[in-house]
Amino acid sequence: MKLLLRSDVSGVGKKGDIVDVADGYGRNYLLPKGFAVVASGKVEEQAVSMRRARQQRDEQHRAEAGELAGRLSTITLTIAARAKEDGELFGSVSAVEIASALNSQAETSVDRHDVVIATPIKSVGTHSVSVRLHPEVVVDLSVEITAVA
Repeated sequence: MKLLLRSDVSGVGKKGDIVDVADGYGRNYLLPKGFAVVASGKVEEQAVSMRRARQQRDEQHRAEAGELAGRLSTITLTIAARAKEDGELFGSVSAVEIASALNSQAETSVDRHDVVIATPIKSVGTHSVSVRLHPEVVVDLSVEITAVA
């Protein structure tokens, strides 16, 4: 069954794509939920305009992410954490804490799922962390962990 997706469906396609799915999946799930419409001649014209709008939106998001990456690459985040005398932290600094510090210090709106920590941060000092702002834009940040009594 050929369908035009009206919204993004995980594992099937994105909004504006014409996909070929099993009849039962289309008839029992995609059509009743409003995720898709049956692809016909007029609908294919609509699909082209939906894909064009999606592409423009993606380009705009990519440009905004690139601009934000340029701004973030110059800053060093400072996070205070409880540490022992030898500089070892009592716990570790998580993606939640890094995202929170980034949002407050750089006035951004980065989600914790976008923060990628290669190895757990368990000591005082400077560490490198990646932030995925867009699927094609990743920026490396310098995070300074300071000790608090």
